[in-house]
Amino acid sequence: MTRKSGRPAFGSGHAQAGKPGSNGASGHPQVSESPGDFDGRSARYVAGIVHARLVLAAAGLVFAAFTVAGTLSALQALGGFAVIAVAAVIRGANAGEGAGPASAGPPPALAPGDPVLETVIAGIPDAVVVLDREGRVLALNAQAEIVAPALRRGDPASIALRMPELVQAIRSATADGEPRRIEFTERVPVDRWYEAIITPVGRTLGPQARSREFVLVTFRDLTPLRQVEEMRADFVANASHELRTPLAALSGFIDTLQGPARDDVAAQKRFLPIMQAQATRMARLIDDLLSLSRIELNAHRRPDTQLDAVPLVRQVADGLQTLARDRDVSITIQAPAQPQLVLGDRDELIRVFENLIENALKYGAAGKRVEITVSSADLPEGAKELRVAVRDYGPGIAPEHLPRLTERFYRVDVVESREQGGTGLGLALVKHILNRHGGRLSIISTRGAGATFTAHIPLLPADARPVDSRS
Repeated sequence: MTRKSGRPAFGSGHAQAGKPGSNGASGHPQVSESPGDFDGRSARYVAGIVHARLVLAAAGLVFAAFTVAGTLSALQALGGFAVIAVAAVIRGANAGEGAGPASAGPPPALAPGDPVLETVIAGIPDAVVVLDREGRVLALNAQAEIVAPALRRGDPASIALRMPELVQAIRSATADGEPRRIEFTERVPVDRWYEAIITPVGRTLGPQARSREFVLVTFRDLTPLRQVEEMRADFVANASHELRTPLAALSGFIDTLQGPARDDVAAQKRFLPIMQAQATRMARLIDDLLSLSRIELNAHRRPDTQLDAVPLVRQVADGLQTLARDRDVSITIQAPAQPQLVLGDRDELIRVFENLIENALKYGAAGKRVEITVSSADLPEGAKELRVAVRDYGPGIAPEHLPRLTERFYRVDVVESREQGGTGLGLALVKHILNRHGGRLSIISTRGAGATFTAHIPLLPADARPVDSRS
C-alpha cells in the first residue's frame, strides 16, 4: 500500500529531486499517464468503433450510393462520412465507458426519429425516407415531406405512398435484400415524374443486427427533365410543320411551272411572287430559329456594353416607316432628351424593338396609330429600369391568350399570323433577349382597345459615362 505524503507519488524513475527543471525543483507535480490508463482509453475507443459499426456501415453505403448516382462528389461524400464516423465513434466510446465484456450483446433496435439517421439524411439534397423491415417510417428529411406530405414517423409508409408499384418494390427489396429502381408518375394536383431508388441496408452485419436493418428510399424529381423532353419534342414537331408548309407550296409551284405552265407566261407571273413569299417565310423561320438558339446558348452571359436606348428605338422606328405607310399607320415617339443608358447587346435590343413595333403595325393597323413611349421608373430596391412601351389601338387580345404569347409557335390567330409573315417565334425571342439583359416583358390588352407591350431593362446609374449607341 502506498503511503500518502505531502508530495504526490510518481511513476518510478520519471522524476528525480534536485535536477534543474524537475518537479522536485519546481514544486509543481506533473501528471503522467500510466500504461493502464492508455490501454483503458484505447479499449473504450475500440468499443466505440464496435458500437458504431452499424452507423459507419450505413453511412458508407449511403454516401457511396449518392456518389455513384452523381448526387454528391467523391470529396463531399468523404468529408460527410468522416464527420459522421468521428461523431459515432466518440458517442460509442462514451456510451461504452465503464462497460465490461459482460455488457456485449445485440445492438438496440432502431426507433422512429433516430437522431443518427435523421442527421445522416438531413444533408442529402434529394428526398430520402428510411423504413424498418415492417415498412414503418423511421426517419425522413425535409425534401421527403414535400414529396409525400402524408408520411409520419412510426406509421406504415404504404398509407402515404399510394403507388402500388412503389409499395411492391419496397416489399421486394426488403424480402430479398436486392436494390430496386422504379419510375412512377403523380397526376394530382399536377403531373410530376419521380424515380425511386430502394436500397436495403444492414443485411450483411450478422444475425444479431437484424433489428438494425432498414430500407433507404431515395426520390429524384424527374419532372424538369421530362418537361424539357416534351418541349424539345413539341419544338421539333412545330418547326417541322412550319417548314413543311412553304416547302410543299414551293414544290407544287415548281412542278406546275415545269409541267403544264412551262410556256404559260401569265401563270409564271402569278406563281413566282407566291414562291418568293414562301421562300422568304422559310428564310425568316430559319433565321429566327438560329437566333433563338444563339440567344439560349449565351443566356448565362450578361451583356457588358453601355448603350443609349433612345437612339436605338428611333432608328428602328425610322426603318419601319415604309411598313407604316403601307398600312396607313402613324408612329409617334415620346422619349426623354437625356441618355437612357443600359448594358446590352446592340443587335439583340434592335431585334426586341423591331419585333414589338412591327407586330403593332401588322396586328394593330386597324387603330391607325402606334405610340412608343420611352421612360424610366424606380424599383422597390432602389434601382431604376428603362421602360419601352409600344401601344397599338387595334382589336386587342383576349385575356386567355396573354399568358401564352411568349411560347414558341403560339399564335392567337394562325391564319392571320401566316398572312402577316409571322413565324410564331418573335415574342419568344423578345422574352429570351430581355431575360439575358436582366429584364422582362409585360403585356396589357383589352379586347377592342388595343394592346401595350412593354420591355423592362435595368438602367445604369445616372453618373455612368454616356456612350454612342453605334459602338
